[in-house]
Amino acid sequence: DNENDKKKVVVKQELVKLQQPVARVSTLCIHLQSPEERKSFHVNKENHTAPIIGTHTILQEGSEEQLNEMSDWQNGHYPILLETIAEELQIDDISDIVDWELNLFDVQPASLGGIRNEFLQSARLDNLATVFCAVQALASHSPANQNDVSLIAMFDHEEVGSQSAHGAGSPVMMEAVTRISEALLGNDHTNNNKNHLSATLRQSFLLSVDMAHAVHPNYSNKHESNHAPHLNAGLVIKINSNQRYTTNAVTGYIVREIARRNGNLPIQEFVVRNDCPCGTTIGPIIAERTGIRTVDVGMPQLSMHSCREMMGIEDLTNGYKFFQSYFKDFSSVDAELED
Repeated sequence: DNENDKKKVVVKQELVKLQQPVARVSTLCIHLQSPEERKSFHVNKENHTAPIIGTHTILQEGSEEQLNEMSDWQNGHYPILLETIAEELQIDDISDIVDWELNLFDVQPASLGGIRNEFLQSARLDNLATVFCAVQALASHSPANQNDVSLIAMFDHEEVGSQSAHGAGSPVMMEAVTRISEALLGNDHTNNNKNHLSATLRQSFLLSVDMAHAVHPNYSNKHESNHAPHLNAGLVIKINSNQRYTTNAVTGYIVREIARRNGNLPIQEFVVRNDCPCGTTIGPIIAERTGIRTVDVGMPQLSMHSCREMMGIEDLTNGYKFFQSYFKDFSSVDAELED
């Protein structure tokens, strides 16, 4: 063919989600374990967590012609897995798949639980429950003060340190505030632009919202007795003097005052025990990189990072109502603070 008649190659990214349970990580039955192994319940991440997706016979399905036409990368994967992904994406030729990033997740749907259905049991409540409430609150927000810009930011890689090109440790947040500031300032490229950005950062406020640890009735000694949040009892303000959380006296007050002005929305506090390690959030990362005032809050839950987590359904409403109130009333509360 003429060089100009050759088909143009286009490489594009697609999202894929397989809802059926194509893989399972199975544990070893207790009958094949020694008493010492049962007691230690130790899982080797390399040897014991490989997912099972099919028998040897099934995994070897695929014609020789098909295998010969694939690249070295494609030959490193089971043909049937390539076919399954291609079918889901409506790709005719599996050789068109040149790379992927696949992750396993629990496909069981969420359910209500408890004798009065007062609990929500689901995978990934940390932190998709927060994302849901924040998106709903922003979508329902009708700003009365047109001088404010309300936004939400949802980052990847929080559980592995946030140090990525699009995690909270990246320039994304600072660049977003800078570009918004420049857009609002218009064509002024003088020093006023820099001063405007500095003023914008000084007047901004960040709710760092990640799920919080509710007191577990079977492990109540793991909580500091005076700061033990309960399920269905309200949003939690997180406090840590080692700056694992960003809350201070001023930012904590702003949260409580917004709650007070909106029908005394329930607020709780969490402080980790002095003899217990403390987790952290993206709040300190963003505060350090931008200088924006920040507070750490979250809805209480049990079994954080388990395949099946649990929270109170009232706390979804509590979180949603607080986020609505925050968008509505932050400016007026902030205006009353003296420098």
